[in-house]
Amino acid sequence: MSINLIRYVRAPFALPALRNAMLATGIAALALQSGIAHAEAPSSFADLAAKVTPAVVNIAAVEDVADQSADMPDEMPFHFPPGSPFEEFFKQFRNGPQQQDHSGKHKATALGSGFIIDPSGYIVTNNHVIDSANDIKVTTSDGLQLEAKLIGTDEKTDLALLKVESKKPLPYVSWGDSDQTRVGDWVLAVGNPFGLGGTVTTGIISARGRDIRSGPFDDFLQIDASINQGNSGGPTFNMDGQVVGINAAIATPNGGSVGIGFAIPSNLAKPVIAELKEHGKVERGWLGVRIQEVTPELAQAMGLDEPKGALVAAVDAKGPANGKLQAGDVVLGFNGQAIDKMRDLPRLVAAAAANSTAKVDILRNHERQTIDVTIGRLPSEERVASADTQDNNPAPAATEKLLGLRLAALDRDARAQFDVPESVEGALIVDVDQDGKAAEQGLRPGDVIERVADSSVKNPADVERLVDQARKDQKKSVLMLISRQGDDLFLALDLSDA
Repeated sequence: MSINLIRYVRAPFALPALRNAMLATGIAALALQSGIAHAEAPSSFADLAAKVTPAVVNIAAVEDVADQSADMPDEMPFHFPPGSPFEEFFKQFRNGPQQQDHSGKHKATALGSGFIIDPSGYIVTNNHVIDSANDIKVTTSDGLQLEAKLIGTDEKTDLALLKVESKKPLPYVSWGDSDQTRVGDWVLAVGNPFGLGGTVTTGIISARGRDIRSGPFDDFLQIDASINQGNSGGPTFNMDGQVVGINAAIATPNGGSVGIGFAIPSNLAKPVIAELKEHGKVERGWLGVRIQEVTPELAQAMGLDEPKGALVAAVDAKGPANGKLQAGDVVLGFNGQAIDKMRDLPRLVAAAAANSTAKVDILRNHERQTIDVTIGRLPSEERVASADTQDNNPAPAATEKLLGLRLAALDRDARAQFDVPESVEGALIVDVDQDGKAAEQGLRPGDVIERVADSSVKNPADVERLVDQARKDQKKSVLMLISRQGDDLFLALDLSDA
């Protein structure tokens, strides 16, 4: 199953508006088990829909493409009975006239959604809806068509802010508190799926805190309200008519909705939109560290009761944390907020003001301490550590065998064979027993063991000595610092492996 962004790309001809086609459906009250308070579903969502839909807009982002046929779907987005009016309508829609300029380029239109956040005409949508657009047009719920100006975008959160000018104040909606939403809460989504503007769907919040690997600040609400291509940028409302999410992606095996949608939480979006409105861009805090997840094996090796926090794999020599944090530290808190998962830290650091002082709670050498770090300003590119599982198996060299690993000294030939920088020192892994614990933990040929426990290593003999010492100390696992293609990461190796 794939994760799809949900803008809808169509041909450059107008899709007639389909309005007032929603059938209000009564939903019966849900009776919960005895002993649990009864919660009733709304008998109708009509009042809520009437309240919020005037502030939801359709967005058409026009861009030049070299080959129009690449943007045209081979199949209709829906399946209709043969000979039905809808089948004929979508055939005309699919096969209509194309616009081509003298350069041979065609104009393709990406359809998405957005919502107005103040009466002067500021509109929130997804960055991927308007990315690469030469022209952006907005259509309001009452059919008013307006040219939109791009105020700013933020690729890392997939958000964009537009501005339209209107002779009259525009209807708008307010932000809600996404932190107050709970799994099981009712939500209502409004958008422009497949160009069918003003479409309202309902569902519940299925999960919180979803990471779909779309960016460094993923923290999506998962909803089961039906959203499809064209819903991107549209709002998800709570039952008070407040925006608690911005629809951005769906998990789908076939491109259509299967009840797994993802919305950017309002509390992540609000400060980003405020920055875009004020500055046209987003400035974020920066620590200058590369981090990785604390796995159960790493937690055990580092003396943590449970896998939590963010493990510092490397510190940028020119970053603000240089001299304050060090590789092997586990960040457990930032400015009084707990770091339960690795991805919590980048979000909290990003929200911190540059040049402010942050209190960082860490575990270092099995001892907890708090240090002060002056936050820097995030450069244009950001790197966050992640486990790389790509295979790379050069020919092995003759070595000692230990813990399912075949090790070698880092001589000139070994460095050349495995492309190890001169700055890296340690014991080179040239072969891994694929049935052993080392392979399970992700070790692979070409990795260099730089540290075992708290000690640096220079050769395979150092590794063997330190592993033997860990066994004498009755350690169940041993922590290793690995250099992989110029990046450092920590792994915990089970000592039960022969």
